[in-house]
Amino acid sequence: MAGSFAVIRTGGKMYRVSPGQILVVERLEEDGAVIFDQVLMVSEDGVISYATDEKPLAVEVHGRILRQEKDPKIIVFKKKRRKNYRRKKGHRQLVSRVKIESIIKTA
Repeated sequence: MAGSFAVIRTGGKMYRVSPGQILVVERLEEDGAVIFDQVLMVSEDGVISYATDEKPLAVEVHGRILRQEKDPKIIVFKKKRRKNYRRKKGHRQLVSRVKIESIIKTA
């Protein structure tokens, strides 16, 4: 499907992807090849198809995990004024870098 894109759902978020794109998503447990089968929308040559609850799309998005890494640290700081209450905590989200290889019709 040349010149196409799809909207997929992974990790509770939606992403617009096209072949050749590198995507940063929440940590995927697989290694190597990955298949996204929750496709919400696909556009091929200007024709757009949407998935519904009754009729999901027969399309898969194939990708390859490039590496597993951590996002930069974010600081969570809580404070209540005049109460001598301060808490500082850091968080680094685990993410996967995925290269989208192809969008394939399955039926």
